[in-house]
Amino acid sequence: MSTTSRSRGIARPLALLAFAVVLVLPLAAACSMVQPASAQLGTNDNPIKMAFVPSSDSQKVLGSGEPIGQLLERETGLKVRVSVPTSYAAVIEAMGANNVDVGWLAPFAYILARDKFGAEVILASVRGGSKTYSGQIIVHADSGINELEGLKGKKFAFVEPGSASGFLYPNALLASKNIDYKSFFSETTFAGGHDKVVIAVYNKQVDGGATFGDSVEGQVTDARTAVQGTLPDVMEKVKPIARTEPIPNDTVSVRKGLAPDMVTKIRDGLTKVADSAEGKQALRDLYRIDGLVPSTDGEYEPVRRAAKALNLNLEQELAPKEKKG
Repeated sequence: MSTTSRSRGIARPLALLAFAVVLVLPLAAACSMVQPASAQLGTNDNPIKMAFVPSSDSQKVLGSGEPIGQLLERETGLKVRVSVPTSYAAVIEAMGANNVDVGWLAPFAYILARDKFGAEVILASVRGGSKTYSGQIIVHADSGINELEGLKGKKFAFVEPGSASGFLYPNALLASKNIDYKSFFSETTFAGGHDKVVIAVYNKQVDGGATFGDSVEGQVTDARTAVQGTLPDVMEKVKPIARTEPIPNDTVSVRKGLAPDMVTKIRDGLTKVADSAEGKQALRDLYRIDGLVPSTDGEYEPVRRAAKALNLNLEQELAPKEKKG
């Protein structure tokens, strides 16, 4: 075949391809303008994203949270996806980025989410008929430490910067004694969970720690009970030496911008879940919750005041922290 013939042979397909491109491009542009909108929230393609804070072992929280998601699906017909992000701050940031629609937030974490991202509390947890609980300072029983001053120069563990009972209120308690934790302790750590603080004190990895305390007068419901299954003698080996002021209970909160009718569906659905036998068991397994009741931002004003009294910078508290010297 001559060079001219070969050129013609190549030219014809190229011409056809060019013609096809001329036809396809306008069609593609037209199709792009009629793309379907993103899937409706609560469907298989766009489920409600519900996140739980890792106040104890993440896998345990996830195992307890998934049944709640399934029960909410049954009550509302909405599709729900459950997760347990790596930290309190991660849940808050995800709500701010619209990557989490519903967050089960501790009270201080809620204040951070509200003030930075406009989150809205819809439900509060109830334990033993009470909407409040306490924080506490714990030590090993054979440490010889019986008061806060005995912890000077010792190692200490908080839970999370976003935890009311595991950081904010114990910090306020220390401040009321003119104690600045940054200089008072030889070392401070953030253990990442109430159970982890208890275990660290039990194993004498730290000398003291901050965890949630009792919810009901006369009943032992504090963080030590979370590890009794693996540490049967924890109640004898670890003791509280101080308690905080009452703290409003943890919340169920929604991100800013969630449609009002969706908020109502989720709130009413979770209320029904909490009233069912299966739901009651799931809530007890999750965070030892006995029930859920409607709540408003005003009920968490004491938490906000405590943060302001300590002059805490909300932006800094949202930032991940490992240790403070």
